[in-house]
Formats: sequence, C-alpha cells, structure tokens
Amino acid sequence: MANPMKIRAAVKDGVTEVKVLMSHEMETGQRKDSSGNLVPAHFITELTVVWNGKTVLDAQFGPAVSKNPYLAFKFKGGAKGDKVVVTWKDNKGDSRTDEAAIA
Repeated sequence: MANPMKIRAAVKDGVTEVKVLMSHEMETGQRKDSSGNLVPAHFITELTVVWNGKTVLDAQFGPAVSKNPYLAFKFKGGAKGDKVVVTWKDNKGDSRTDEAAIA
C-alpha cells in the first residue's frame, strides 16, 4: 500500500479548504524502461472526499496527472474537529483511505 496522504483542512467563515498530497507513482504506460520495455500503466482513477457522511468531492483521474498529485479545493460547511476522509482507487485495484480533522 502507498504511503499515507498528507491532508490539511481548515475552516474560515463557513468555508473549509482541504489540501491533499497523495503518494503515488502515476505511471502513464507510455514510458520505457532502460531495456526499452514499456512501464505498465499505474495511476489513480477515482478520488472521493467525504465530510460528515456527505460526499463533497468525487473526481476521476487519468494517466495525465503527475506523480504524487496535489489537490486543493473548498466546500461550504465544516467545523473545527470534523473529520474529512479522502479515498483513492487506482487502475490496479489498489486503494488508500486517510482522514484528517478540520482545524
């Protein structure tokens, strides 16, 4: 399984800003190794962010996203101490879920 995501969430004036740094190789399937063989595609395909049981972000990724993707977004609502849960799945069936408390 991949390294934990780095998640920061903070609320200000009723709007929560979430910043996520995901650890993932994000291989496109088009790069060749030193032997000239294609490196198999391995990238995040789905990302979901849930706050208080409500999905606040649902995204689909593809091979064009860079290695160790960074994502920042805002949503209305949230209070200090609430949990934000981030889950990704990739094209090889791997997944990771991490959470952070809103500051």
